[in-house]
Amino acid sequence: MATGVYVLVRFVIIFLDIILLAMLVRAILSWFMMGDGESPIMSFLYVITEPLIIPVRLLCDHFGWFKGTPIDISFFLTTVILSLISMLLSGLVP
Repeated sequence: MATGVYVLVRFVIIFLDIILLAMLVRAILSWFMMGDGESPIMSFLYVITEPLIIPVRLLCDHFGWFKGTPIDISFFLTTVILSLISMLLSGLVP
């Protein structure tokens, strides 16, 4: 594998791992945050994770999938999709 492609794939894997970690922290903190939820940490986590969740949420809303469910399925689906992409890319690099 060319060095440039290897570096790019490793960068994308690291980026996805950081985003997945931020999503995990966001999910855990959402269970324990009291008040209006306007803490700087939660705001930061929303800023870096929400752009990846919005397309999945719009797709689910467009097709009417998971209407009336008590949990945010689009958040879960985004996590699964990003994890799969990360695993597939990890299989490309030694």
